[in-house]
Amino acid sequence: MLDTSHAFDSGHAAPSVEPFVINFFKSPLDFCLLIPCYNDEPGLIQSLQSIQYAPEKFAVVIVDDGSRTPVDMALLKSSAPNVTQFHLIRLPQNSGITTALNTGLHWILENATTPYIARLDCRDTCHPQRFYKQVTFLNTHTEVGLLGTWCTFTDEKGKNTYTYTTPLQHTAIINAMHLRNVFIHPTVMFRTAVMKEVGFYPYDFPHAEDYAFFWKLLKITQGAVLGESLMDCAVRNQGLSLLNRRVQLLSRKKAVQQFGTNSVLKVIGMLKLYILLIIPKSLLLRLKLGWGRK
Repeated sequence: MLDTSHAFDSGHAAPSVEPFVINFFKSPLDFCLLIPCYNDEPGLIQSLQSIQYAPEKFAVVIVDDGSRTPVDMALLKSSAPNVTQFHLIRLPQNSGITTALNTGLHWILENATTPYIARLDCRDTCHPQRFYKQVTFLNTHTEVGLLGTWCTFTDEKGKNTYTYTTPLQHTAIINAMHLRNVFIHPTVMFRTAVMKEVGFYPYDFPHAEDYAFFWKLLKITQGAVLGESLMDCAVRNQGLSLLNRRVQLLSRKKAVQQFGTNSVLKVIGMLKLYILLIIPKSLLLRLKLGWGRK
């Protein structure tokens, strides 16, 4: 089993890592899986245990974003024997998800040989075929650089669910991106080469860094979504998106203004965001979860 860990002292604007050689892992990989973690080691273990793929063909890069109790690599290894290649980066203090993600991406670019990078969040779990299907799709659709899947959201009590469905093809995805984020972050896999071209997650879209990052990718590559639920995602009532909802919606508005391509859809998207600003998020969640039971 290959694993390493190191402490990382990140700067806000320009992540850097300790110098390691290329081909850090045993062999060329099909993908690297990037997981940020903050004070949720049990959720991290839950997510790791859900991963199914040929162990020698993928690696997991975990960024511990200054957790009060640092992530324990020995516990991860014993709890998730299905994962045999780890790298753990420990940030000395909580720096936020954008810095955590960019730290992990920078390390992957410097140290791993892989055509694809995938995402996963703590407590979210993967369908057994998720990674097989995503790798196969990207291998056979070379024009696609960003690939998501549908996902199923479940509330904290595990009683209510709804499935997040989206358009599947590039043109429809671009249109829909004016109105919502088509790509749920922990479902995505993207090409390393495309990410190198567009750069890291932007810092100037707080709490919507993923939405802006996906727009950047879609400016130079095609997007696609697999039309089946291959992820189970937890609805966290105290998650980032809820606690910082107003900031997130304003960042989404900025992204639509900056990246949107259809003037009519940009106006509609703005109106939708203004409406969302005045509707309580708790009400929207109850509506969605209620619809999911029907």
